[in-house]
Amino acid sequence: MSVYVDGFVVPVPQDRLADYRKLARKAGKVWKEYGALQYVECVADDVKPGKSTSFPQAVKLKEGEVVVFSYIVYKSRRDRDRINKLVMADPRLEAMIDPKNLPFDGKRMFWGGFKGIVEM
Repeated sequence: MSVYVDGFVVPVPQDRLADYRKLARKAGKVWKEYGALQYVECVADDVKPGKSTSFPQAVKLKEGEVVVFSYIVYKSRRDRDRINKLVMADPRLEAMIDPKNLPFDGKRMFWGGFKGIVEM
């Protein structure tokens, strides 16, 4: 069975991390309710700026911010597309749609969808 994964990287102000965690818990419940297999949010613990590329460079990390890496696992891209459509229409996550309500700078967030190639 090959899975499909959405991955996200976002800079979060350290003083808004509790707000981010609260939003992530709510979002995770909604994604799982609609069929996501797994929802994971991780805060940087051992992430250093690189010479050419790095997580901090990718999000233009500022003083007082931390990198958050997240991923959501689905059975397939088809499931991902169906689930995301439902999630984005869910009124419980309206705060995620308005950038003014987010506890991070959405303009420096990046994401993408990935097909699984090795699963163990």
